[in-house]
Amino acid sequence: MAPPRTDSRGIIAAPDLFARVRFRRREPAEPLRPYVEHYWLIDWDLTEPYAAHVVPHPCVNVVFLRDEESRDGGEVAGVGLGLFTRKLRGRGRVCGAQFRPGGFRPFLPGRSVSELTGRRLPLPTVYPGSTTASGAVLGPASEDARVAAFDTFLLSLSPAPDPQAERAMAVADLVRRDRSVRRVDELAEAVGLSVRSLQRLFSGYLGVSPKWAILRYRIHEALERAGAGGAIDWAALAVELGYSDQAHLVRDFTTRIGVPPTAYAQALTVVRPPGPTLSGG
Repeated sequence: MAPPRTDSRGIIAAPDLFARVRFRRREPAEPLRPYVEHYWLIDWDLTEPYAAHVVPHPCVNVVFLRDEESRDGGEVAGVGLGLFTRKLRGRGRVCGAQFRPGGFRPFLPGRSVSELTGRRLPLPTVYPGSTTASGAVLGPASEDARVAAFDTFLLSLSPAPDPQAERAMAVADLVRRDRSVRRVDELAEAVGLSVRSLQRLFSGYLGVSPKWAILRYRIHEALERAGAGGAIDWAALAVELGYSDQAHLVRDFTTRIGVPPTAYAQALTVVRPPGPTLSGG
């Protein structure tokens, strides 16, 4: 097993969730790594329902779910535009593949990823021959076997090399890593594209606009800082993330998360009852 990944960007109150479920991340097979960020696996056995909340990344996920309320099922989840919530009850299991932003297009030849944005489609709707995939991925008792079955399914889709997908992934990675890129025109200049060409690239390969992706990564960073503990200079953070002032950061955060950043940070300091040991994260 690869070493656990610890970046929890996008997960609301990640410590609270991790105290209640077993959350792991695994690497895909080598041929899939140019496209797939990681697999994420969650198992739970709860005495009380729990609502998990996520601010989605600008990427597509393929998700297999088993719980007490539904049969094994799979879906293709396009970029979520708002806060995503899933209620966890009883016992269940999720196996998901988070694609790199721009990395799903080779698995969707001839179509724009924007067709999936804001939608969650049953897997057979996108891949008619995938009716047995859910059982193959969710069924094995061994985690290694589940990961191997996920590899087998994705490799069976025969992703075709696409230089534009590679470019889209590189540009999206620049947005994620470089906090100095704060405007669409700055990003276009940095990657040698016109603003219009950049917008078309993002629409077709990420499913969202460049401005949307920049704003989403700002919120992820603010969430990560808020959850890290310690004193936070919100005015300085607003400047660092490219907001015109602290008020704009507070408004953006509150709109997307539902509470102001200070209230969110304070809520995470509440002592919670101990949960099961987290494996990975």
